[in-house]
This record gives sequence, structure tokens and C-alpha cells, in this order.
Amino acid sequence: MSAEPLSRPWPTDLVFDREAKALHIRFDDGAAFDIPFELLRVESPSAENKGHGPSPPPPVTGKANVGVVRVDPVGRYAVRITFDDGHDSGLYSWDLLYDLGRERDERLRVYRETLRLRALRDEA
Repeated sequence: MSAEPLSRPWPTDLVFDREAKALHIRFDDGAAFDIPFELLRVESPSAENKGHGPSPPPPVTGKANVGVVRVDPVGRYAVRITFDDGHDSGLYSWDLLYDLGRERDERLRVYRETLRLRALRDEA
């Protein structure tokens, strides 16, 4: 049985910058991240994005310019983000936001490569 960390990084500042289309977030451990709204949208933890069955759904497309229209706190552990495409069913925990910030470049690289490969497959 693994021990749960005594304390996890806690957000101290969340700024949803509509002009930059990015979440600027700081944590109490000193980490600070800029997470593009596009990444937040395509990595939504909702069942719509993650799938309902054993096989993953196709990647979410067309979200390069997605905006955020509303953010609501969910208890003391998460936020619900409403995007301008109407999507609002994912709960973004502090742990998820930390991971998205820390892994931003790699997740964006994998996502964009997935889209590129899908486009090539669709052309064939």
C-alpha cells in the first residue's frame, strides 16, 4: 500500500486569459504554468472526451481557437470550465491542472501528431 503524499501542490492563482487563450496558474510549491485553452479542451476529463467503452474515442478536433466563457469552483478540489463550443462536462482537479501544466509540451506534441496522422489516413 503506497502512502498518499501529505500535501499536494495547491493553486494560489488562476487567471483565465481570454486574449492569450490560456490559463495562467501558480501553485504553492512555486510551479507556474501557462496552459492553452486548446489543451484544456482536448484533455477534458469528461466521458465525452475519454470515451464510454473499452476503445478510446477519436481525438477532439477544431479546438485551436476555443475560448472559455465561464469557470465555476467545484468544492475545494476542482473547477468546471465552460468553453465557447458549449462543452462543460469536465471537472479539472488541481492535480489534473498541475499535470497538464507540467506535461503541456509533450501532450500538445502527441495531440498534434495524432491529428496529423489522422488527416493523412483520411486523405488516403
